[in-house]
Amino acid sequence: MGQSPPTSCYNNILLSIFVTILILLPQYSHATLSTNSRWIVNEGGQRVKLSCVNWVSHLEVMVAEGLSKQPIDTISKSITNMGFNCVRLTWPLFLFTNDSLSSLTVRQSFSNLGLVESIAGLQVNNPSILDLSLLHAYQAVVSGLGNNNVMVILDNHISKPGWCCSNFDGNGFFGDQYFNPDLWIQGLTNVATTFINVTNVVGMSLRNELRGPKQNVNDWYRYMQKGAEAVHAANPDVLVILSGLNFDKDLSFLRQRPINLTFSGKLVFEIHRYSFTDGKSWETGNPNQVCGQVVNDIMSRGGFLLDQGYPLFVSEFGADQRGTNVNDNRYFNCFLGLAAELDFDWALWTLVGSYYLREGVVGLNEVYGVMDWNWCDIRNSSFLKRISTVQSPFQGPGYNESRSHKLIFHPMTGLCVRRISFFQPLELGPCSESDAWDYTPTKTLTLTGTYFCLQADKSGQPAKLGIMCTNSNSKWQAISDSKMHLSSKLQDGTNLCLDVDSKNVVFTNTCKCLSKDKTCDPASQWFKIIDSTRKQNTTKSFFQSKQIAQFLGNTFSYIL
Repeated sequence: MGQSPPTSCYNNILLSIFVTILILLPQYSHATLSTNSRWIVNEGGQRVKLSCVNWVSHLEVMVAEGLSKQPIDTISKSITNMGFNCVRLTWPLFLFTNDSLSSLTVRQSFSNLGLVESIAGLQVNNPSILDLSLLHAYQAVVSGLGNNNVMVILDNHISKPGWCCSNFDGNGFFGDQYFNPDLWIQGLTNVATTFINVTNVVGMSLRNELRGPKQNVNDWYRYMQKGAEAVHAANPDVLVILSGLNFDKDLSFLRQRPINLTFSGKLVFEIHRYSFTDGKSWETGNPNQVCGQVVNDIMSRGGFLLDQGYPLFVSEFGADQRGTNVNDNRYFNCFLGLAAELDFDWALWTLVGSYYLREGVVGLNEVYGVMDWNWCDIRNSSFLKRISTVQSPFQGPGYNESRSHKLIFHPMTGLCVRRISFFQPLELGPCSESDAWDYTPTKTLTLTGTYFCLQADKSGQPAKLGIMCTNSNSKWQAISDSKMHLSSKLQDGTNLCLDVDSKNVVFTNTCKCLSKDKTCDPASQWFKIIDSTRKQNTTKSFFQSKQIAQFLGNTFSYIL
C-alpha cells in the first residue's frame, strides 16, 4: 500500500485550481519573522503577509484532521496550490502537559474512540505515523508543511481535547475547570521549546477565544503578559500572538492600557469575526446598515490597533462554502471589502473537509471547509478564486514598486476595475492586472499618469472614460452606511452607482438598498477604493496613437 492518493483525486485538485485560480503567490522563505509597526516582516525587512488556513488538530483524537483521507504531503501541497502560505495549526493544552495522553500512539488514540475506519485510512495514506506518539505525529505534520514551504502558527485552541467553544465548557478563561494558568504557561513553554529550531514555525497564538463568566480585563493582562514572556523566553524567534475577550472579538481595553512586555518587535494581536457573531442580522437587516455597524464594531474593538502600530491577525473568519447561506454570503461581501482595504493578515476557517469525530458524529461534513468531505476535491473553487486577491499584499515594507495609487476593488467577485481599450467598456479583472487610479480631493477617479477620469453616462449604460473631469458625473463618492456604493450625479441631478453585470462589465445604475429594505442585496454595487504600492502587470499602453487621436477627435467633435 503506497502513500500516494488515487491519481484521479490528485489531478482533480490540481486541475480545479489551475483552471480557476490565477494568483501571485506571496514570496516566503524559512526565516525568522518580526514586526515593523503594523507589518510583519522577514529578516530583510520585507513584508510577509500571513495568508493562512486553519487546520484542526485539537479534537479528541488529537491528530490533524484528514490524515485518514490523504497523505500529509498531498494535503500540504494542496494548501500551497490554493495560494495559502501559512497554516494556523491548533493544539490542545493537555497534549503537551499530560504525559499519558502525549505518549499514546496514533493507533491507540483512534482505537480508544472506536474509529476503526480511520485507522484503515491512515494505514493507506499515512502509515508512517500510525505507531508514532501523538506528540511526534503533531511534529510530523509541522515537518510536512515545512517541506512544502508552508509557515505554521501554533494555536493553543483549548485545554481538554474536544470541539470549541462555549461559555461553559470549562476551557474558557483562567481558573476554569480545565484552564489552570500555571499549567497553561508550562504548556506554552513546552511547545515553544519543542519547536525552537523548526524554522517554518513562525508564531504562537497563546490562547483561542477567551470567554465565559470569569473573564475580566485585569486577569487578561496578568496572565497574557506572563504567557507572552514565557513563550519569548523559551523561543525568541517566534511571533507572540495575543487574543482578546468575548470569543476573541474584543481588544478595546488596549486603547487605554497598553500591554507591558520586556521584549519588542514580536507582538501581534488577533481577532475573530463570523456572520453569526451578529446573529441573523445579515439576513434579517438591511445589508448596508449591517455592514456599516459591523465594520465600526471591528474597528472599535480591534482594528484601531493597526493605527497604534501593531499587526492585526484576523485568525478566524469564514463562510459556508456551499454558497446557500444568505447570512454568510452578505457578511462575506462586507468582510472582504474590509480585508482588502486594511490589508491585514488572516487565517480562513477552515481547511477541514470532514472530521474523524466531532461532537459525537463520525465523519462530520464541514461546510466551512475549503476541502470537500473526502479531502480530494475543492469544495468551492470560485470562493478560492475570490479570496486570491487578498492572499498577496497590496502594500508594506519592500513593496514600494510604484508610487501609491488606488485600485477599485469589487468584493463580490474579488476582482478590480480595468480597461481593455478606449472603445471597450470598463470591466472587472484580476487586481494584479487592473489599472492604477488616483482619487483626488475633488472626488475624481483618474487613471494614473493620464488626464482621463471615470464618468457616469446614463442609467443602464457602461461607465466611461473622459477628459472633461469637472462636471458632477466625474465625481465619485462612497455613500450608504456601508461606504461601499460609489455614486455619481448626472447633470439632471440623478444619482447613479457603479454596478456590474453578468459579464463583469462595469456600468452605472440606480443605487440599490439605500432605504431600510431588508430583502435587498446590494452586493453587485459594492466597491472599495483601496491603497496599493504594487506594480500593476498591465501590458497595454494607454497612449496608442491611433486610438488616442480617434478618441480625442470624437470628444472634441461632441463638444463643438
